[in-house]
Amino acid sequence: MDSSAGEYGMARVGLFLVLMGLWRFSDACPASCTCSISRIVCIDSAPGIEDFPVLTLDDMENITEIYIANQNRLFDLSDSSLRHYINLRNLTVTKTRLTSISPDAFFNNTRLQYVNLRDNNLSTLSWRTFQNFNITFPLLLFGNPLDCVCENLWIKLRLQEETDSPELTCTDDRGVAQDFATFQPPDCVVPTVEVTPRNVTQMEGSNVKAICTASGSPAPEIVWNTEELSTHKEVKSVDTESILTLSGLSPDDNGRAIVCSAENMVGQTEASLQLNILFAPTILTLLSPERDHHWCIPFTVTGNPKPELRWYHNNKPLQEQDYIRTMIHVTTENQQHGCLQLVNPTHIHNGEYKLVAENKYGRDEKNISAQFLHPPNINHTDDIEYYTPPDDSVAVSDPNQPAPSKAVVYVVVGIAGVALIGCVLMVIILKYGRNSKFGIKASHFFVFFSALSFSSPPSPPPLWLSRLLLSYQ
Repeated sequence: MDSSAGEYGMARVGLFLVLMGLWRFSDACPASCTCSISRIVCIDSAPGIEDFPVLTLDDMENITEIYIANQNRLFDLSDSSLRHYINLRNLTVTKTRLTSISPDAFFNNTRLQYVNLRDNNLSTLSWRTFQNFNITFPLLLFGNPLDCVCENLWIKLRLQEETDSPELTCTDDRGVAQDFATFQPPDCVVPTVEVTPRNVTQMEGSNVKAICTASGSPAPEIVWNTEELSTHKEVKSVDTESILTLSGLSPDDNGRAIVCSAENMVGQTEASLQLNILFAPTILTLLSPERDHHWCIPFTVTGNPKPELRWYHNNKPLQEQDYIRTMIHVTTENQQHGCLQLVNPTHIHNGEYKLVAENKYGRDEKNISAQFLHPPNINHTDDIEYYTPPDDSVAVSDPNQPAPSKAVVYVVVGIAGVALIGCVLMVIILKYGRNSKFGIKASHFFVFFSALSFSSPPSPPPLWLSRLLLSYQ
């Protein structure tokens, strides 16, 4: 009964959440659209929409497909129309009055896999609109009154890689339709670009000059991407050339590719300058030991060429083996991140560790103190003297007393032996003495045992022994 009630309660909660979700979508979703968790469909022409639906931020991030059709009030896609639909994969905008699309309209929609813009009112479409996409995806443009102008030449170049539709046409300045496959507007040339030199190898602090030369029609704009450079830079442009001057090369720019791009309305082309900056090693970090799966002394080293690494333990060269060795975890163009790994180190591995990094241009070193285990608690005996018995004596408990001679030892041992034999004889006589055929009485044995006493004067036997002897008389 309780189980059924619990299941019923959970079902009610689930239904409530579903209804709340539907209410939330219905509240924000335009009247001409239907909205679900991952899909938006807007196909009702009345009242229609002027832009893409604006839902809550979380809801827009969950949308993967948008289908819009029959919208007579939709004229353009701005930079903000799809900004928050970051997981959008499929987009269809068809049979609308869409006239223009901003070059940055799809800037945040890097997961797009399918774009259908058929049967709209587009006359031009810039290549910059899709410049952020590294892969080619289906782009459907049939049914738009595209013009035969330079700005649309990139569409022809794209069609050479994948077929959109054999019927895709454009209209020239005479109003005549042309097949995009044979479309060739005058004075439209994709830019070409060249950088000289393409590779530079110089010491840090040196100066470098590079020239970027471009051509194309219309005349392309030349741009160097120098925003992330640490080295001081200066750019001068003259006609179809752009001169980049780098002063005081910084090691931070080692391995960097400086891109020179030439672009016009037809397209964009790039070339790059590769920097190889030589500099002496620097140990950026050397940290105290950390314990993970094994002990590790972390470090970060930079240098070009990559420096040779050597370790010293208490100023002695460290011989690396399976249980203690250098491990490089991450290697970048400028840096090596790693650690000296120690497997189950003991107190003998405590001490000072020194890392030396060296290449042909210099060296650097750093020290770190390491404490893995405390040494064992050993009692110091420097101030304690122990008695060592001579060859003719035995050790005694008190080293201040003279050792007994061998004769004394022999006497003591003899007395112990005689006493043991006497005890054995006493037990035998006590057991068989009453009826002994030899007439030996227990009292006689008592006298005999007393006579054997080695004490002077003879001491009486213990009380328990006297009582035992009397009981047998």
